[in-house]
Amino acid sequence: MGVQLSLKLPPVTGPHPVSCTDIMVGHSKEGSFFRLFYPCGSSHDVQYPMWLPRSEYVTALAKYLGWDSSITPYISSLIFGHPQVPVPWSAPFVTGVDKKPLIIFSHGLGAFRTVYSALCMQLASHGFLVAALEHRDGSACATYHFADDDPTNAPLKEVWVPFSKVEVGMKEFYLRNYQLHHRANECVRVMQILRDINAGVVFNVLKSDFDLQALKGRMDFNNVAIMGHSFGGASTLLSLAKDDTFRCAIALDAWMFPLEDASYTNIQKPILFINAEHFQTTSSIQKMKRLNAGNRESKAITILGSVHHSLSDSAFLSGFLADRILQPRAKLNPEQCLQATITSALSFLQKHLDLPGNIPSLDSLSEEIRACILSDFPITNSSKL
Repeated sequence: MGVQLSLKLPPVTGPHPVSCTDIMVGHSKEGSFFRLFYPCGSSHDVQYPMWLPRSEYVTALAKYLGWDSSITPYISSLIFGHPQVPVPWSAPFVTGVDKKPLIIFSHGLGAFRTVYSALCMQLASHGFLVAALEHRDGSACATYHFADDDPTNAPLKEVWVPFSKVEVGMKEFYLRNYQLHHRANECVRVMQILRDINAGVVFNVLKSDFDLQALKGRMDFNNVAIMGHSFGGASTLLSLAKDDTFRCAIALDAWMFPLEDASYTNIQKPILFINAEHFQTTSSIQKMKRLNAGNRESKAITILGSVHHSLSDSAFLSGFLADRILQPRAKLNPEQCLQATITSALSFLQKHLDLPGNIPSLDSLSEEIRACILSDFPITNSSKL
């Protein structure tokens, strides 16, 4: 019919095959919910997870995009189709005794745990465990938890957390700053939960074929980074101030508006800012520079030809409605943007974490892609946030 969107994520390029699984620890809102991307072993029964995990996310995403709520339930499946994440679901964790470095990933406003699958898959293919959170502060388009902490009361009742709009008369900074602190605390909480999983003492609330015991003793808490996009970029920065476990941060086109100035003096770890060409304002760049001033190891790059959503899976959308959703369209091919982002991130992580020497360098990129990576801050863009 020419309406349906198509989402085709590129395959992983690192040396490890990748799988993913969902983990929810604790039934209440104070627990944690994340998708874990990890290096895997072979799997004979290959099932691929849906990019849109449930119909509630389809409806919530359509509502967040501003589509008519009265027709969304009837046309959402037709519009979005049934895209899959191209890695096997809940395959066995890779065998061995080596410990894997960790990345906590924080999503942007209106997103959820699968929206950055392309990035998370690629990082996992280079040996990382990547925990992609689904935030419960009202900044996800939708998420859920359970109403009762007593697991004997089955089936448990789901409680859905809707997206929080800025109401008339409300100052956006106060809402978003409150959410920012909530998000950073969730990032810290996931780190604590991963420690418990590493110790073998965590129960997954969700039904799963993945054995959490396979992760026991396999996580390297001396090599932990935090990463996020947009609102998630700001969340990574505040998380650095809240937990010393994070050795460095990668902020993808960070939305600097919700971060209060008082936090800046407490952020002393290395930061890599990877900015799109068309999003940041002069004031946001100045905020980044003030953060950079506290650590000579921090740096910033701009990927020319990219736009804000180039750093999420939405860059890989195609079809009749894609142009209506993706405004403006990026000039840079999404796979080239992904290559530039991943390689820049891996080069930074190799410097600040104890990683093996087979990480691809920027020199491995084509001359065309390297030409799109601009070092330092170009303070020339005055586009609105």
